[in-house]
Amino acid sequence: MELDDVIARLEIEEVLVRYTRAIDTGDWDRLDEVFTEDAHIDYTQSGGIEGSYAEVKPWLAENLPIFPKRMHMLGQVDVRHRDVAPDEVRGADVAAYFHNPMMLATGDGAETLVELGGIYHHRMVRTPGGWRSERLVEELVWKRGL
Repeated sequence: MELDDVIARLEIEEVLVRYTRAIDTGDWDRLDEVFTEDAHIDYTQSGGIEGSYAEVKPWLAENLPIFPKRMHMLGQVDVRHRDVAPDEVRGADVAAYFHNPMMLATGDGAETLVELGGIYHHRMVRTPGGWRSERLVEELVWKRGL
């Protein structure tokens, strides 16, 4: 593995962390540091919507607060570089396993545990502002509590 590949991988993994921290903390504007303006996002396998980043961002802000506590864990990050020029990696296909336990408010003041597990499939590009995801497909592998 070349040094440029290692650096690109670390930068891409930082984008994944920014994504999960933004979702878990409800810092929706931090997602602007994750996605390109024209990104396409597909959450349909977990019961969400599919659409442009401009459509999905407000949907997340409106719908995810039904889970007042969210805590992603990531693992097995697979980075496949593409569009490799002699001196620069410009794109990558990324698959990252996730486990996402969340607490669901039940309406009577209590909460119940909901868990999702799957794979985030990102198509990443290097932009002047750093690595960004231009496409995210959430593949749901398992769920519990719904």
